[in-house]
Order: sequence, then C-alpha cells, then structure tokens
Amino acid sequence: MLAPTGTIGLMMDCDTTGIEPDLGLVKMKKLVGGGTMQIVNQTIPRALRRLGYGPEQVDDIIDYIDENKSILGAPHLAADHVSVFACSMGDNTIHYEGHVRMMGAVQPFLSGAISKTVNMPEEASVEDVEALHQLSWELGLKAVAIYRDNCKVGQPLSTAKKGDAAAGSGNTVDVAEAATQTVEKIIEKIVHKPIRQKLPRSRSARTFEFRVADCKGFATIGEYENGQPGEIFLTVSKQGSTMAGIMDAFAKSISYGLQYGVPLRGYVEAFVNMKFEPAGMTDDPDVRFAGSIMDYLFRRLALEYLTYEERAELSIFTIAERTQPTLPGVEEAVIETNQGSELAPDPKSVPSADELASALESGAMAPTVEDNTPARGITGSAPAAARPIDAPMCMQCGVHMVRAGSCHACPSCGSTSGCS
Repeated sequence: MLAPTGTIGLMMDCDTTGIEPDLGLVKMKKLVGGGTMQIVNQTIPRALRRLGYGPEQVDDIIDYIDENKSILGAPHLAADHVSVFACSMGDNTIHYEGHVRMMGAVQPFLSGAISKTVNMPEEASVEDVEALHQLSWELGLKAVAIYRDNCKVGQPLSTAKKGDAAAGSGNTVDVAEAATQTVEKIIEKIVHKPIRQKLPRSRSARTFEFRVADCKGFATIGEYENGQPGEIFLTVSKQGSTMAGIMDAFAKSISYGLQYGVPLRGYVEAFVNMKFEPAGMTDDPDVRFAGSIMDYLFRRLALEYLTYEERAELSIFTIAERTQPTLPGVEEAVIETNQGSELAPDPKSVPSADELASALESGAMAPTVEDNTPARGITGSAPAAARPIDAPMCMQCGVHMVRAGSCHACPSCGSTSGCS
C-alpha cells in the first residue's frame, strides 16, 4: 500500500510524497483548535534554478507568488514552464485524469491499493465522475477516491486563489479571514431557525385510558387538521405525587417537540423498550406487556399514527397483524383465547399410556401390532396448551418456544430468550 500525503507529509515537512501532487503552491489549512495556517511550497526556488532562472528572476517570481498566491502572470516565467508548477487545485491545475493515469502506471508494482485522492474541479458533473471510475477500472486500479472542490461548507485544505483578497482602507484583508467570512455567510443561508407550528384554538383530540401494572392513567392527544399529533396531556393516578408531576412535565416537553417539527417516529425509537417501574401487564389487548409507562404510551402512539411499514421496522404490531396467516389454511385454525388469537395445537399421532389405559378400562379394543391406529373409543388426544404464533424458535435446538412471563422459554432444552 502506498501511504498518502496528508498529515504524514506535514509532519515530515514534505511538499508532496511521490504520487500525490501538491495541492497548491500556497495552501490554507484549518487548524482543529481554530484559525488557519499558510503552507508554502519550498521547492519552487530550487525548481526555478534548475530551469535556468537567475537569482534575481527567482526572487521576483517568489515575491509574485507570495503576493498573488499564484504563479500565473509571474514576471520572467516562460509559457512552457507554467505546466511544471501545476497542482491539484487552484488556477493552474493538473487534469483529474492525470491523477488516475499516474496511479495506473504505479499500480502494477504494488500489491494493495493506492491511498490517493483524485481532486476534481467544482464544476465536475455526474457524467465526469462516471467516466473517471470507468477509466480507473480500465487501468486496473484497486481503489479510487475522488473529492470535488468546495463540495463541503468548510474543507480542511483550500488554495488561496488570485483575487481572493479584498481591498480595505489601504491594506489587504487576510485571505483566511475572507474565507472564514464566506463560510459564515454560507452557513447563514443553510441553517434555518425552527418555527413552532401551534395547533388551532379549536382542535380535535382523542383520549384513551390505560393501565400499566397498578398505575392507571389517561392520555389525551391533540391533533392538527391533517390528523397528526401536536400535543399530549397525561394524567396518572396518585395526583400530587412525584410521578404525576414528572409525567406532566414530560408531556409538555413532548408537545413542544412535536410542534417544532420533531417526527413522532424519533420519539418512538427513543422511548420504546424503556424499563422502569411501574411495569408489567396492561389492559390493552394490542400491548399486553409494557416495560414502563413510556414504553406503553409510545407503542400506543405508534399504533395510532405510524404507518404499517414504519411499525414493521420497529416490530410494533396489533393483534390482527401478529396473527395474520401466512399459509393457506392457517386462518381457519386460529382460535380465540383469553389472551388473544392463537393457533390450536396439532393432534397427537400416537396416544399416551394413560389414554390407552383409560380406553382398556372402558372396554375398548386394544390396538394390534399390525395396526398402529389408536384403539376404538379414543376420539382424540387431550387438548394441549396453545402456543402463541409470535413466539420465536429456540436458538439452541430449534423447538418452538413458549411464553414465560415477559420472555420465552424452550420446553425442550430450557433455554430462554434473555431472561435470567
């Protein structure tokens, strides 16, 4: 693998490390603690001397670069030598395909990928990016990364282009300060102040009663004209207690959030499955067990206001949805029980010893060896305990688990779904 420039190059005081061209002759780097640092390419004087320029000409060109942050238009510089000082960004750039072709020339000598970013101009289109990836594949590159200039509000490295400095009272404004002011203006355009959408003075609402363990309460949900919730009022038993005060403050905070645009699904994801007392059985057939009052309330709100697709991602279903048959003939086998709709157990294929003994005592004929059917007089097996269809399969032995309180237990190996 070929290491990138980045921080490694800064620590080693290198302008570039081989395959990575210099970002610019003069670069502005944002610092983590605030402020900027100007980085100047130190190899320009040596390159100018190698090209045959005299000491005075070199000094004039360096002074021009320091003042204008660009080599274009520098005195004494021949037109044929401008491409020697081309960089990744700025006004004298290497074409982005040149980055890829250089990587393609080096890739056969490396076993891994090349950690190198291909810098593309700000006006690059989607088609240009597609063509670049196609070229990378044709050249046999194992990886390619691209970065389009100014695609982020504030990027860590940028070039100080010619003409960026603004004229003040006879002095030149610092380029970094001008760039910071530009970023602040962009942020002001992007960030919007949230606006509270109050409910109309006369609005419709729905109220439902609930009970979680020994705590009884009422919830009133105020709705906008489109039917979406905009406020919530909670009244729990033991008025004047700490629980009642906390629930009232909690309801106000949720109401403000809904009116400022916080989606209900965000609240449901945050508060569902919270566990604290009071917790336990409820009187709601769709939510039989609740880990807390918050858990029950937001499960109930999800059932009332979220779509089926959103609730399916959160595994929140009604009784009708949980018992919905998936195979032909299952719908007829669903029976009503005290705890909801469940599937009837399959009849036994072989009677038990107690059933055979009871049949013999009643005078029925015992089964023969050749005939494996049950003895006459035995009309069927004793009814077994019905298992809910939403119970999971055991992770150890694969047997259908049965509910044990708020969890599930395997009747075969004794494993549980997480309870101790």
